[in-house]
Amino acid sequence: MNGRQSGRPTLEEVAARAGVGRGTVSRVINGSPRVSDQAREAVHRAIEELGYVPNQAARALAGSRTDAIALVIPEAEARLFAEPYFLDIIRGISAELGEADKQLLLTLVRTERERRRFEQYLAAQRVDGVLLASVHAGDPLPDLVRELGLPVVLNGRRTADESAAYVDSDNAGAGRAAVAHLAGRGRRRIATITGPLDMYVARARLDGYREGVAVAGLAPDELLIATGDFTEEGGRRAMRELIERVPDLDAVFAASDVMAAGARGVLRESGRRVPEDVALVGVDDSAVARLMDPPLTSVRQPIEEMGRTMARVLLQELADPSATGERPRQVLPTELVVRASS
Repeated sequence: MNGRQSGRPTLEEVAARAGVGRGTVSRVINGSPRVSDQAREAVHRAIEELGYVPNQAARALAGSRTDAIALVIPEAEARLFAEPYFLDIIRGISAELGEADKQLLLTLVRTERERRRFEQYLAAQRVDGVLLASVHAGDPLPDLVRELGLPVVLNGRRTADESAAYVDSDNAGAGRAAVAHLAGRGRRRIATITGPLDMYVARARLDGYREGVAVAGLAPDELLIATGDFTEEGGRRAMRELIERVPDLDAVFAASDVMAAGARGVLRESGRRVPEDVALVGVDDSAVARLMDPPLTSVRQPIEEMGRTMARVLLQELADPSATGERPRQVLPTELVVRASS
């Protein structure tokens, strides 16, 4: 035998010897049918060669449900508690899981170290499934969760051709509706503050803005586009850039209410009146929009319902893990709510 000379062989060593992922080894050990015959044979051969002995406590746990669902948000605490969006998502998920007698575990994954720790937590079969919010392009976590044999549902998408199950809102439609409204009010120099462009949601809202500009017959101008990060300070920074570049702009579509609040502060500091000089539109229709001065026109997305739907999709997969076919992909409609800012 060419395995370890001392110590207990690990799951990772079995995976390396078999030439498969750690999740495949876990599924073979736990008797999952989601493994090819070739992979199963390779894992059993590696187990025999290395003398690997599965942890019986972990196997016992894996054989039953934990009744726990992890909600993963890869953002800092400051953003989590400052943005109404996350609180509404959590409220919707919590309500749906509570009705199903499932426990919600909230996890913040902000660093590579925290991601590795969470991977180990998942591999120990401590949750039945994963919900993931605020996804960025290239995030490997959804694929890792599926490799471990656990269902995962995303809030939003990493790309237009997302392979995992997801629940999203009509983000491009939000951008189109905002620009159509502003152009209909006679605004001609309509700027936008985007979210971080490594997130599909931000790119989709920017695409909608560009489509709206074209439909309104306005000349496209890249100087009217500034990148934010979905935070109030990001909205302030982007608004300063826009005023410096295009002093005669007369409207702004901010890709979130929180960024619109930051932009509103900068407009006031620069002596520009809302909406007389610059009209302002946000996205989310959150409490921020209703409490702004003047109240903010915003594109409502059904955030709490997205959370409920995410949980519902996950629970359906847990109830029937053998179901095959297309992974659920749902896009919920958005709606423009007009207030005094535009």
